[in-house]
Amino acid sequence: LFSMAKKQSLFSAVLGTRPPISTRATATAVTKSESIPHPSSLHHHGRSSHPSMAEKLAAGRTLVLDVDDGLLLPSSSSPFPYFMLVALEAGGYLRGLVLLLLYPIIFCVGRDSDAAVRLMAMAAFSGLRAGPFLAGRAVLPKWLMEDVATEGFETMRMSGAAGGRRVCVARKLPRLMVEGFLREYLGAEAVVGKEMKVLWGFYTGLMEDQDKVVLEEEEKIMLEGNDAVGFSGSLQFLQHPLARCCKNVYLVTRDDRATWQALTRSRYPKALVFHDGRLAFRPTAGSTLAMFMWLPFGVALGVARLAIALTVPYRYSTPILASTGMSWRLKEGERPPLLGADGEPGRPRGQLYVCNHRTLIDPVYISVALDRPVRAVSYSLSRFSDLLSPIGRTVRLARDRDVDAGIMGRLLDSGDLLVVSPEGTTCREPYLLRFSPLFAELSDDVVPVGLATEMGMFYATTAGGLKFLDSLYYMVNPRMCYTVQFLERVSTSAVKERKVPSTDMANLVQRKMGDALGYGCTMFNRKDKYLMLAGNDGKCSIAPAAVRRWVIDD
Repeated sequence: LFSMAKKQSLFSAVLGTRPPISTRATATAVTKSESIPHPSSLHHHGRSSHPSMAEKLAAGRTLVLDVDDGLLLPSSSSPFPYFMLVALEAGGYLRGLVLLLLYPIIFCVGRDSDAAVRLMAMAAFSGLRAGPFLAGRAVLPKWLMEDVATEGFETMRMSGAAGGRRVCVARKLPRLMVEGFLREYLGAEAVVGKEMKVLWGFYTGLMEDQDKVVLEEEEKIMLEGNDAVGFSGSLQFLQHPLARCCKNVYLVTRDDRATWQALTRSRYPKALVFHDGRLAFRPTAGSTLAMFMWLPFGVALGVARLAIALTVPYRYSTPILASTGMSWRLKEGERPPLLGADGEPGRPRGQLYVCNHRTLIDPVYISVALDRPVRAVSYSLSRFSDLLSPIGRTVRLARDRDVDAGIMGRLLDSGDLLVVSPEGTTCREPYLLRFSPLFAELSDDVVPVGLATEMGMFYATTAGGLKFLDSLYYMVNPRMCYTVQFLERVSTSAVKERKVPSTDMANLVQRKMGDALGYGCTMFNRKDKYLMLAGNDGKCSIAPAAVRRWVIDD
């Protein structure tokens, strides 16, 4: 053992916050890995007074990081939830049911074994159309980010800060499932993993090694003077070709990995503002089974909830719906008095309410909180959703500034209570998108309304799915809650008097709403969201002239 330690400098300590491994553990590790080709130097994490981990990583020009056991938490060792997300979001509920039925076989062969991974990949991908894999950049990043360990993230961050090149190796998940996340959110320069075979434009479900990319990375490491550093928590990583190119490989013991903590949202390298997909829970085998068992009851309950919301007055429907798990609450304050533009009660001109956009049902809950009918405006709304609206017909906007201003101005002049969302699109995460300044030019004052939603099973929004089902998905949730918060009235008369730019007033209202809700304020807009999640600008094809005629007739 001492001879081998001299030849390969085995198991030297690196991280000063972990206890040293025992002599017995060291001997076991050597015995298990005798047949595995070692890099020039192999190290285990433990307590040490030697140079810090940052200094050791800075010494290498390239960091080769094991995604499965060096970046993600040990609790995410089974890739089943990720494949289930692909099966449900990209393939549908029938494909997800097939994958769930295969779980007993997956469990028997080992949930993270190579055979289990290939079986899950076959069920999730077989028959899907090849092309831009939107689930990889729109759905999976949220769940992968929640599984990132602080220690693994710090390893990548320190390597990048030292000017190193970061190469991520995915040994279990196919490359197209993780590449978008690793490049977009963690700044990886290269991602190596298995490829999904394609035949006649469709995925076959079979995986193959990415030999060409591996060879390219090996050449780059050799050109850099064979000065690469590996980081993992598994001896299996040493079997990967890129691990053999590393001058040093640092391995984390199983006990140390068990103490790893999830990366907190405040430390995300890039704010996770947008994500897509219907599932609001991590689809483990147990939770997915519960979802399929709930669906028949949920559909029936959703139909009953919808019937009650459409036919029963608010004051009676609220307690009835709350008894079924569909509740709402008014936070911090009372309903504001209905004032005119100059602040005097009883003025004939309507009131403008400005809210953040969580779901299509936002105006309904504002109407319930006010106990008054309101008018809502929208850029795009399906006829089916409009038909199910308990507040009546929604007014469509034309995405033309002058036309939209005229539409909303006439509604206010007619005395309507008008609800607008200057974000222009929904946002699920605790962030506010950029507020369009048009609302600040329509009235002398506005009432900001902060909205928050809680859903346990399904999201009621989508960027790439069927939008007309949004309301139904909300109704099918076992439990959900809307929180409505009326803020202090904001005077916008300075905008009409040209004392303050409308953009500054919109930013002021956004900050007030963000402070009240505890949300972050961003400058992202609708176009940014749809380009990231759906690959388009999110616009609908409605001619301004048609909208103008529709509003006049209305």
